Amino acid sequence: MAKARSAPDVYLLLSIVLILVIGLIMVYSASAVLGFHQFGDRFYFVKRQLLFAALGIGALIFTMNIHYSHWKKWAPLLLVICFGLLVLVLIPGIGVVRGGARSWLGISSFGIQPSEFMKLAMILFLSKWLSEKQQTITQFTKGLMPPLGLVGLAFGLIMLQPDLGTGAVMVGASLLLIYTAGARLAHLGGLAMLGVAGLVGLILAAPYRLQRITSFLDPWADPLGGGYQIIQSLFAIGPGGLVGLGLGMSRQKFSYLPEPQTDFIFSILAEELGFIGGAALILLFLAVIWRGIRTAIAAPDTFGSLLATGITSIIGVQVLINIGVVIGMMPVTGITLPLVSYGGSSLTLLLTALGILLNISRYSR
Repeated sequence: MAKARSAPDVYLLLSIVLILVIGLIMVYSASAVLGFHQFGDRFYFVKRQLLFAALGIGALIFTMNIHYSHWKKWAPLLLVICFGLLVLVLIPGIGVVRGGARSWLGISSFGIQPSEFMKLAMILFLSKWLSEKQQTITQFTKGLMPPLGLVGLAFGLIMLQPDLGTGAVMVGASLLLIYTAGARLAHLGGLAMLGVAGLVGLILAAPYRLQRITSFLDPWADPLGGGYQIIQSLFAIGPGGLVGLGLGMSRQKFSYLPEPQTDFIFSILAEELGFIGGAALILLFLAVIWRGIRTAIAAPDTFGSLLATGITSIIGVQVLINIGVVIGMMPVTGITLPLVSYGGSSLTLLLTALGILLNISRYSR
């Protein structure tokens, strides 16, 4: 008999709210100068972020109160819709080019990124597929190749935009989910070698990707080109010291660090709030991941367990890549910090997904 619904995981909910509040504060602090310079309104970016936060909170409340099992029925349709949007965004005249990538659908400054929604749609479908095909997951041809082929197809469409960061998060979370479902490590290891070879090919095919790799290894070799973002990020983090320069006192946001409110917002946070502020935010993310893993372990069925694993993996992989980039440990990929960076599609999608995770926690054993 199914367990009666209880209150959601209060520690998970509190961690999400605290990260979201920190994000709104930091979006304002990091973007006030840019907003005033470009639009004559220092609140320009934070007002838009507040709008999407409100939409995301509404979505979180909705999904938190809808039994997660309903998503199993809708997962195939949602995946098909997201594949359609990924194709649609590639059509000139329909897809909007921003930052050199045709990743957006929308009008004027309002738009959505289909690749962001594909992350959740893929996790929903894989959770359904793997929960129904557990007996075959250890078989390479019947069990492993179909879901990996689907992930590969979605990754290929995302790379045509191109959007390596979002694609990497989707692939990373999907692989963690597939491994958790029981796939053999030997199979995944062999395919990983092929994946590395393919990644090398993608890097060599686009000079700007190769430049990002070489600048990551030695940013000072091209301080005004490929290494510029990493160097400016480190110039922000270094002076922050233990307690930071103070909220709102960043120097790097004065047009030194490009787009400080998005991919490199953690750099501004570390500059203003120091090691203590950065560590506190990382601890909150670790709390979300810990409670997500706990929810997955205690979920009442396989679908719920895999879905909780996938959603937690999206958060974990995205945090790892973003912070890895801003501290100079990974090449620049162009990925936001969950719930903190400015960005409507990412914020709304993640709050929707976390609402599903909170709903699963309501039925945990």
